[in-house]
Amino acid sequence: MQQHVLRGRRVAIVATDGVEQLELTEPKRSLEQAGAIVDVVSINPGKIQGMNHMDQGDRIKVDKTIAEANPRDYDNLVLPGGVANPDLLRMDKRVVAFVKSFFDEGKPVAAICHAPWTLIEAGAVRGRTLTSWPSLQTDLRNAGANWVDEAVVVNQGLITSRNPDDLPKFNEQMIREFSMSRAWKVAS
Repeated sequence: MQQHVLRGRRVAIVATDGVEQLELTEPKRSLEQAGAIVDVVSINPGKIQGMNHMDQGDRIKVDKTIAEANPRDYDNLVLPGGVANPDLLRMDKRVVAFVKSFFDEGKPVAAICHAPWTLIEAGAVRGRTLTSWPSLQTDLRNAGANWVDEAVVVNQGLITSRNPDDLPKFNEQMIREFSMSRAWKVAS
């Protein structure tokens, strides 16, 4: 990975309690090593509870609340998984609107594990090929996506992966896609 390939880029990682810890901390570390400025954005201020599968992990500092964050201030978006995290996020209209705005503006988005639940709520999966934690495949297909079982999938500016084991490939593709200056638009 090239250092500073993302210098000047701002990236939002949107997460809340129940986030799969490695799916937040590893992409954040990779983005910062590539020169990006990264904010953890959440529903509430303070700290969120990370998880290591079913076990409690660390408390992770929130940089901005969803009420404080403006999607126009960010070039890219990362959505980590965990079971509770995206389920809570997709129930918050402000989060859904924040996520949707990245797709409306053609800004690349990376999502891993259970995070595509939030993408479904934002209306961002129809007509796209993507992957996720296997239990989401029916939800994604019902929302109009083409689900595949691959370590990482890039489709129309959306980078997706299945689980923490895919993080090295996910982070590599995420950095590559985020470093491109192109914008993409999907015909409605």
